[in-house]
Amino acid sequence: MFIDTMQTTTLDEQIGNTPLLGFRSVTTHLPENVQIFAKAEWQNPGGSVKDRAALNIINTALDNGDLGNGRILLDSTSGNTGIAYAMIGAAKGIPIKLFVPANASPERQKILRTYGVQVELTDPLEGSDGAILAARALAASEPDRYFFADQYNNPANWQAHYNTTGVEIWQQTAGMITHFVAALGTSGTFTGTTRRLKEYNPLLQAISLQPDSPFHGLEGLKHMETAIRPGIYDENLADRDITASTEATYDMARRLAREEGYLVGISSASALLGALHIAEEVADRGESAVIVTIFPDNAYKYLSENFWTV
Repeated sequence: MFIDTMQTTTLDEQIGNTPLLGFRSVTTHLPENVQIFAKAEWQNPGGSVKDRAALNIINTALDNGDLGNGRILLDSTSGNTGIAYAMIGAAKGIPIKLFVPANASPERQKILRTYGVQVELTDPLEGSDGAILAARALAASEPDRYFFADQYNNPANWQAHYNTTGVEIWQQTAGMITHFVAALGTSGTFTGTTRRLKEYNPLLQAISLQPDSPFHGLEGLKHMETAIRPGIYDENLADRDITASTEATYDMARRLAREEGYLVGISSASALLGALHIAEEVADRGESAVIVTIFPDNAYKYLSENFWTV
Protein backbone atom coordinates (compact mmCIF):
# COMPACT_ATOMS: atom_id res chain seq x y z
CA MET A 1 0.00 0.00 0.00
CA PHE A 2 1.30 3.44 -0.95
CA ILE A 3 0.27 6.85 0.38
CA ASP A 4 -0.40 9.51 -2.21
CA THR A 5 2.49 11.96 -1.74
CA MET A 6 0.36 14.68 -3.32
CA GLN A 7 -1.43 14.89 0.04
CA THR A 8 1.75 15.75 1.94
CA THR A 9 3.38 19.16 2.39
CA THR A 10 6.99 20.24 2.29
CA LEU A 11 8.71 22.07 5.13
CA ASP A 12 8.75 25.24 3.02
CA GLU A 13 4.98 25.07 2.61
CA GLN A 14 4.46 24.89 6.37
CA ILE A 15 6.04 28.30 6.95
CA GLY A 16 3.66 31.25 7.13
CA ASN A 17 -0.13 31.63 7.14
CA THR A 18 -0.19 31.87 10.93
CA PRO A 19 -3.45 32.79 12.70
CA LEU A 20 -4.44 36.03 14.40
CA LEU A 21 -5.09 35.78 18.14
CA GLY A 22 -7.61 37.81 20.10
CA PHE A 23 -7.61 38.54 23.84
CA ARG A 24 -10.10 37.90 26.63
CA SER A 25 -8.60 39.47 29.75
CA VAL A 26 -5.75 41.94 29.22
CA THR A 27 -7.85 44.13 26.90
CA THR A 28 -11.06 44.28 28.95
CA HIS A 29 -10.46 47.93 29.85
CA LEU A 30 -10.62 48.92 26.18
CA PRO A 31 -13.84 49.94 24.40
CA GLU A 32 -15.29 47.49 21.87
CA ASN A 33 -14.23 49.68 18.93
CA VAL A 34 -10.53 49.38 19.86
CA GLN A 35 -9.31 45.88 19.03
CA ILE A 36 -5.90 44.20 19.37
CA PHE A 37 -4.78 41.08 17.53
CA ALA A 38 -1.47 39.23 17.50
CA LYS A 39 0.03 36.95 14.88
CA ALA A 40 0.88 33.55 16.45
CA GLU A 41 4.27 33.03 14.82
CA TRP A 42 5.21 30.05 16.99
CA GLN A 43 2.97 27.99 14.73
CA ASN A 44 5.74 28.03 12.14
CA PRO A 45 7.52 24.65 12.16
CA GLY A 46 10.70 26.06 13.72
CA GLY A 47 8.65 27.78 16.40
CA SER A 48 9.19 31.42 15.50
CA VAL A 49 8.69 34.27 13.05
CA LYS A 50 12.33 33.82 12.00
CA ASP A 51 11.36 30.82 9.87
CA ARG A 52 10.07 33.28 7.29
CA ALA A 53 13.31 35.25 6.94
CA ALA A 54 15.58 32.20 7.14
CA LEU A 55 13.63 30.43 4.41
CA ASN A 56 13.83 33.42 2.08
CA ILE A 57 17.52 34.00 2.82
CA ILE A 58 18.36 30.35 2.09
CA ASN A 59 16.18 29.98 -0.99
CA THR A 60 17.48 33.26 -2.43
CA ALA A 61 21.07 32.12 -1.86
CA LEU A 62 20.36 28.75 -3.48
CA ASP A 63 18.76 30.45 -6.48
CA ASN A 64 21.76 32.79 -6.80
CA GLY A 65 24.29 29.99 -6.49
CA ASP A 66 25.70 31.38 -3.23
CA LEU A 67 24.82 28.15 -1.41
CA GLY A 68 25.29 24.54 -2.39
CA ASN A 69 28.18 22.18 -3.14
CA GLY A 70 29.00 21.89 0.56
CA ARG A 71 29.38 25.62 1.22
CA ILE A 72 28.59 26.41 4.86
CA LEU A 73 25.94 28.95 5.84
CA LEU A 74 27.43 31.28 8.45
CA ASP A 75 25.66 33.85 10.59
CA SER A 76 25.22 35.30 14.07
CA THR A 77 22.01 34.79 16.02
CA SER A 78 20.49 35.13 19.47
CA GLY A 79 18.69 31.85 18.83
CA ASN A 80 15.51 31.87 16.76
CA THR A 81 16.99 32.65 13.36
CA GLY A 82 19.67 30.08 14.08
CA ILE A 83 17.06 27.44 14.84
CA ALA A 84 15.28 28.31 11.59
CA TYR A 85 18.56 28.04 9.65
CA ALA A 86 19.28 24.73 11.37
CA MET A 87 15.86 23.24 10.60
CA ILE A 88 15.79 24.37 6.97
CA GLY A 89 19.46 23.52 6.48
CA ALA A 90 18.86 19.97 7.72
CA ALA A 91 15.93 19.61 5.32
CA LYS A 92 17.96 20.88 2.36
CA GLY A 93 21.35 19.35 3.17
CA ILE A 94 23.06 22.67 3.98
CA PRO A 95 25.73 22.75 6.75
CA ILE A 96 25.33 25.58 9.28
CA LYS A 97 27.81 27.43 11.53
CA LEU A 98 26.54 30.04 13.99
CA PHE A 99 27.95 32.51 16.48
CA VAL A 100 25.64 32.81 19.49
CA PRO A 101 25.95 34.92 22.66
CA ALA A 102 26.70 32.61 25.57
CA ASN A 103 23.71 33.98 27.49
CA ALA A 104 21.24 32.66 24.90
CA SER A 105 18.83 30.38 26.72
CA PRO A 106 20.02 26.80 27.32
CA GLU A 107 16.97 25.51 25.48
CA ARG A 108 17.93 27.32 22.27
CA GLN A 109 21.54 26.22 22.50
CA LYS A 110 20.43 22.60 22.90
CA ILE A 111 18.07 22.81 19.95
CA LEU A 112 20.85 24.15 17.72
CA ARG A 113 23.24 21.39 18.74
CA THR A 114 20.53 18.77 18.29
CA TYR A 115 20.17 19.84 14.66
CA GLY A 116 23.93 19.30 14.28
CA VAL A 117 24.84 22.97 13.93
CA GLN A 118 28.41 24.13 14.61
CA VAL A 119 27.88 26.57 17.48
CA GLU A 120 30.49 29.10 18.66
CA LEU A 121 29.57 30.95 21.86
CA THR A 122 30.59 34.60 22.19
CA ASP A 123 31.01 36.91 25.17
CA PRO A 124 27.58 37.36 26.81
CA LEU A 125 28.52 40.89 27.88
CA GLU A 126 28.85 41.85 24.21
CA GLY A 127 25.39 40.48 23.40
CA SER A 128 24.30 40.12 19.79
CA ASP A 129 26.85 42.70 18.67
CA GLY A 130 29.73 40.45 19.77
CA ALA A 131 28.29 37.55 17.79
CA ILE A 132 27.88 39.78 14.74
CA LEU A 133 31.51 40.89 14.85
CA ALA A 134 32.75 37.30 15.24
CA ALA A 135 30.71 36.11 12.26
CA ARG A 136 31.94 39.00 10.12
CA ALA A 137 35.54 38.25 10.97
CA LEU A 138 35.27 34.58 10.00
CA ALA A 139 33.39 35.38 6.80
CA ALA A 140 36.12 37.84 5.80
CA SER A 141 38.91 35.35 6.53
CA GLU A 142 37.41 32.42 4.59
CA PRO A 143 35.01 33.82 1.98
CA ASP A 144 35.16 30.75 -0.27
CA ARG A 145 34.21 28.34 2.51
CA TYR A 146 31.27 30.25 3.95
CA PHE A 147 28.13 31.94 2.70
CA PHE A 148 27.64 34.79 5.17
CA ALA A 149 23.85 35.00 5.44
CA ASP A 150 24.16 38.30 7.36
CA GLN A 151 20.56 38.50 8.51
CA TYR A 152 21.00 42.06 9.80
CA ASN A 153 21.94 43.38 6.38
CA ASN A 154 20.40 40.90 3.95
CA PRO A 155 17.38 42.35 2.09
CA ALA A 156 15.94 38.84 1.77
CA ASN A 157 15.15 39.19 5.50
CA TRP A 158 12.68 42.07 5.20
CA GLN A 159 11.47 40.91 1.78
CA ALA A 160 10.18 37.70 3.39
CA HIS A 161 7.76 39.79 5.45
CA TYR A 162 6.89 42.08 2.56
CA ASN A 163 5.88 39.02 0.55
CA THR A 164 4.11 37.06 3.30
CA THR A 165 3.46 38.65 6.71
CA GLY A 166 2.12 41.96 5.45
CA VAL A 167 -0.11 40.26 2.88
CA GLU A 168 -1.51 37.85 5.49
CA ILE A 169 -2.31 40.62 7.98
CA TRP A 170 -4.12 42.67 5.35
CA GLN A 171 -6.19 39.69 4.27
CA GLN A 172 -6.91 38.49 7.82
CA THR A 173 -8.21 41.91 8.87
CA ALA A 174 -10.09 42.42 5.58
CA GLY A 175 -8.08 45.62 5.13
CA MET A 176 -9.40 47.09 8.39
CA ILE A 177 -6.04 47.28 10.18
CA THR A 178 -5.26 50.84 11.32
CA HIS A 179 -2.08 50.32 13.39
CA PHE A 180 0.83 47.88 13.13
CA VAL A 181 3.15 47.41 16.12
CA ALA A 182 6.33 45.30 16.11
CA ALA A 183 9.45 45.02 18.25
CA LEU A 184 12.87 45.62 16.71
CA GLY A 185 15.63 43.01 16.54
CA THR A 186 17.08 42.71 13.06
CA SER A 187 14.12 44.98 12.14
CA GLY A 188 13.21 42.68 9.26
CA THR A 189 9.69 41.91 10.47
CA PHE A 190 8.83 45.55 11.06
CA THR A 191 10.47 46.79 7.85
CA GLY A 192 8.99 44.30 5.42
CA THR A 193 5.53 44.16 6.95
CA THR A 194 5.26 47.93 7.23
CA ARG A 195 6.35 48.51 3.65
CA ARG A 196 3.67 46.13 2.37
CA LEU A 197 0.92 47.48 4.64
CA LYS A 198 1.77 51.08 3.72
CA GLU A 199 1.30 50.17 0.06
CA TYR A 200 -2.19 48.93 0.87
CA ASN A 201 -3.00 51.96 3.05
CA PRO A 202 -0.58 54.90 3.27
CA LEU A 203 -2.54 56.26 6.26
CA LEU A 204 -1.86 53.16 8.37
CA GLN A 205 0.19 53.94 11.48
CA ALA A 206 3.33 51.82 11.92
CA ILE A 207 4.88 51.79 15.41
CA SER A 208 8.23 50.22 16.21
CA LEU A 209 9.18 49.16 19.73
CA GLN A 210 12.57 48.69 21.36
CA PRO A 211 13.99 48.31 24.88
CA ASP A 212 14.00 51.44 27.02
CA SER A 213 17.66 51.03 27.98
CA PRO A 214 20.93 49.72 26.52
CA PHE A 215 21.10 47.37 29.52
CA HIS A 216 17.97 45.28 29.28
CA GLY A 217 16.72 41.73 29.57
CA LEU A 218 14.70 41.63 26.36
CA GLU A 219 16.68 38.94 24.57
CA GLY A 220 16.59 39.28 20.80
CA LEU A 221 15.60 42.96 20.82
CA LYS A 222 17.94 45.85 20.02
CA HIS A 223 18.35 49.27 21.61
CA MET A 224 19.13 50.91 18.29
CA GLU A 225 20.89 54.01 19.63
CA THR A 226 23.61 51.98 21.31
CA ALA A 227 23.78 48.76 19.26
CA ILE A 228 25.23 47.95 15.85
CA ARG A 229 22.42 49.12 13.60
CA PRO A 230 21.17 46.59 11.06
CA GLY A 231 21.71 47.69 7.49
CA ILE A 232 18.08 46.86 6.72
CA TYR A 233 16.82 49.17 9.49
CA ASP A 234 15.14 52.32 8.17
CA GLU A 235 14.66 54.79 11.01
CA ASN A 236 12.35 56.91 8.86
CA LEU A 237 9.87 54.09 8.24
CA ALA A 238 8.08 54.14 11.60
CA ASP A 239 5.45 56.76 12.32
CA ARG A 240 6.45 56.42 15.97
CA ASP A 241 8.99 54.54 18.04
CA ILE A 242 8.09 53.51 21.59
CA THR A 243 9.89 51.61 24.32
CA ALA A 244 9.22 48.82 26.80
CA SER A 245 10.95 48.10 30.10
CA THR A 246 12.26 44.69 31.07
CA GLU A 247 10.21 44.43 34.26
CA ALA A 248 6.94 45.48 32.60
CA THR A 249 7.62 42.92 29.85
CA TYR A 250 8.21 40.12 32.35
CA ASP A 251 4.99 41.03 34.14
CA MET A 252 3.05 40.98 30.87
CA ALA A 253 4.53 37.59 29.92
CA ARG A 254 3.23 36.17 33.22
CA ARG A 255 -0.17 37.80 32.70
CA LEU A 256 -0.52 36.39 29.20
CA ALA A 257 0.18 32.90 30.50
CA ARG A 258 -2.08 33.12 33.54
CA GLU A 259 -4.94 35.21 32.16
CA GLU A 260 -5.02 34.36 28.44
CA GLY A 261 -3.44 30.91 28.24
CA TYR A 262 -0.78 32.27 25.88
CA LEU A 263 2.64 31.06 27.01
CA VAL A 264 4.68 33.44 24.87
CA GLY A 265 8.25 34.64 24.66
CA ILE A 266 9.71 37.87 25.94
CA SER A 267 9.55 39.72 22.63
CA SER A 268 5.87 38.78 22.30
CA ALA A 269 5.09 40.24 25.71
CA SER A 270 6.91 43.46 24.86
CA ALA A 271 5.00 43.71 21.59
CA LEU A 272 1.69 43.46 23.41
CA LEU A 273 2.78 46.16 25.84
CA GLY A 274 3.35 48.41 22.85
CA ALA A 275 0.01 47.51 21.28
CA LEU A 276 -1.80 48.21 24.56
CA HIS A 277 -0.08 51.58 24.87
CA ILE A 278 -1.28 52.59 21.41
CA ALA A 279 -4.77 51.20 22.08
CA GLU A 280 -5.13 53.20 25.29
CA GLU A 281 -4.10 56.40 23.52
CA VAL A 282 -6.64 55.77 20.76
CA ALA A 283 -9.36 55.00 23.31
CA ASP A 284 -8.61 58.20 25.23
CA ARG A 285 -9.17 60.16 22.03
CA GLY A 286 -12.52 58.41 21.48
CA GLU A 287 -11.37 56.86 18.21
CA SER A 288 -11.66 53.36 16.74
CA ALA A 289 -8.74 51.12 15.86
CA VAL A 290 -7.74 47.66 14.68
CA ILE A 291 -4.22 47.10 16.01
CA VAL A 292 -2.12 44.13 14.94
CA THR A 293 1.17 43.06 16.46
CA ILE A 294 3.53 40.11 16.12
CA PHE A 295 4.08 37.37 18.70
CA PRO A 296 7.47 36.15 17.42
CA ASP A 297 7.57 32.94 19.47
CA ASN A 298 6.25 31.10 22.51
CA ALA A 299 7.95 30.63 25.85
CA TYR A 300 9.14 27.03 25.52
CA LYS A 301 12.70 28.13 24.78
CA TYR A 302 12.81 30.48 27.79
CA LEU A 303 11.37 28.41 30.62
CA SER A 304 14.73 28.22 32.39
CA GLU A 305 14.42 31.95 33.13
CA ASN A 306 13.64 32.75 36.76
CA PHE A 307 11.07 35.50 36.18
CA TRP A 308 8.26 33.06 35.33
CA THR A 309 7.63 32.02 38.93
CA VAL A 310 7.82 35.43 40.61
